[in-house]
Amino acid sequence: MKTNYTPIDPDYFEIVENEILKNKISTVFYFEQNNSIGEEKGKITTVSTVNNFEKYLLLNNEKSVRMDRIITINGIPGSAYDEYDRFALACLDCNVSDED
Repeated sequence: MKTNYTPIDPDYFEIVENEILKNKISTVFYFEQNNSIGEEKGKITTVSTVNNFEKYLLLNNEKSVRMDRIITINGIPGSAYDEYDRFALACLDCNVSDED
């Protein structure tokens, strides 16, 4: 299921640029198209723009990750972190009875 692209906070690009400058292997967790959690490892080489709007991280292993679906880069929260947090805490919204 393809989701609509959500604009990225401009401040997040500074975080990405810092990770590019480190020139080290990064671990990126993100939501895949079916909303499962994906993981990619590689050096972040650049940010690419598709359709004059959508931003993608490009890695040296020729993989790309849509930036609005990133949960974390090297443990640093990404633009989809709040969505992941709501997803992870969903069971806390359940009403559970202690009746035996």
